[in-house]
Amino acid sequence: MTALLEVCCANLQSVIAAAEAGAPRIELCSALPVGGVTPSLGLLRAVRSRFPRLTIHVLVRPREGGFVYSPAEAALMEADIRAAVSEGADGIVCGALCPDGTIDVPLTARLVAAAGGRPFTFHRAFDFVPSPAEALETLIDLGCTRVLTSGGAPTALDGAETLRALIAQAAGRITVLPGGGINADNAASLLHLTGAAELHASCSAPSADNAHATSLPPIPGLGAGYSCTSAKAVRSLLRAIGGTTPQA
Repeated sequence: MTALLEVCCANLQSVIAAAEAGAPRIELCSALPVGGVTPSLGLLRAVRSRFPRLTIHVLVRPREGGFVYSPAEAALMEADIRAAVSEGADGIVCGALCPDGTIDVPLTARLVAAAGGRPFTFHRAFDFVPSPAEALETLIDLGCTRVLTSGGAPTALDGAETLRALIAQAAGRITVLPGGGINADNAASLLHLTGAAELHASCSAPSADNAHATSLPPIPGLGAGYSCTSAKAVRSLLRAIGGTTPQA
């Protein structure tokens, strides 16, 4: 079974590694250790300029934490989506929930509209909904193109049964995009168990810099290295899934 790979990239080094390894599509974000937040427009411009043929889906998430947003945050998300589209984003990754965990339909409708017809992926906020089957129908009605999910489990492999059910329910009306703990060792099994046509992975590995090479005491969160996409991991995963050509 073959599948399309989307690689989650949180810095320019990661994008370079993913693109040069042959990834057809990326999710561009920042601050991956907190689940990802909106990347800078400078990063998007640099990636768009350097890789004009790479399919770029941009995460729009104004902060870490939960997915219930204030009116001010909602307005910021709409503005960020429009800015990303104007800078060449091929798609948007975003979403919002109500306090009870259900899809925030009015806000998500506004976010989809702000994308101006670009493919819209509802992100892993979906893994917190009380009824995945009902939420999936809501996203279809809203015009979402994809939903990124681990099936509500710690990893996509753990949530394979739910993912398979969601893919069957979707019946081609929306793409269910498994994500969470996917690598070259488990990808083929996941495809077999779920019938997924696309997979989402970070393919990351630790990367150190020289900022900590000092006699000063360490500062938490500063100068301690970071995670970066591994070109080797991307190539291995592409081989494992028989990776397909780019698409939006």
